[in-house]
Amino acid sequence: MVSIVGRSGSGKSTLLSLLAGFMPATGGSILFDDQEVTSFSEKEWAEFRLNHLGFVFQNFQLISSATVFDNVELPLILKGVKKNERKERVGELLSEVGLDEHANHYPSELSGGQQQRVGIARAVITNPKYVFADEPTGSLDTNTESEVLALLKKLNLERKMTFVMITHDEEVAKIADRTLLLEDGMLKEGGE
Repeated sequence: MVSIVGRSGSGKSTLLSLLAGFMPATGGSILFDDQEVTSFSEKEWAEFRLNHLGFVFQNFQLISSATVFDNVELPLILKGVKKNERKERVGELLSEVGLDEHANHYPSELSGGQQQRVGIARAVITNPKYVFADEPTGSLDTNTESEVLALLKKLNLERKMTFVMITHDEEVAKIADRTLLLEDGMLKEGGE
């Protein structure tokens, strides 16, 4: 787990957008496991994201007209996973994140912490190698923040996924194994 910290406006979210292919790089290169991805077409990026990346957003980005189950299931549908396997995997993961009793609820019926756990479940349901989390606790209260951070760390360790977490909060960053500081357009080791 890597945290990237920096002041507001330092470019943390821009960096994440570049790494995820949401924004084209104007120079340099981006490699994942020695695979150059910088010049991917939009179609190649979409396939790469579906097969290798998961995303956790500060404002959850849930589909309001879809149930918790449906929100988590969506990436599996996009990957072409059969219905019975989808049902089993989503059910197991909702249980793991403590939302099995909320599977048929809609996002508006959930607390902020519950909505973020749905977002986390959706991010990891396909077992991506990398999970990008952009201020994942930014809109949560302190107690809920602790619960969400513990869940992220648990998934990181148990599922052997690399988490890259963007945060301006150095206390949040402390759960990571490594912290990088983004300052003046440069990544530097450590954040005080």
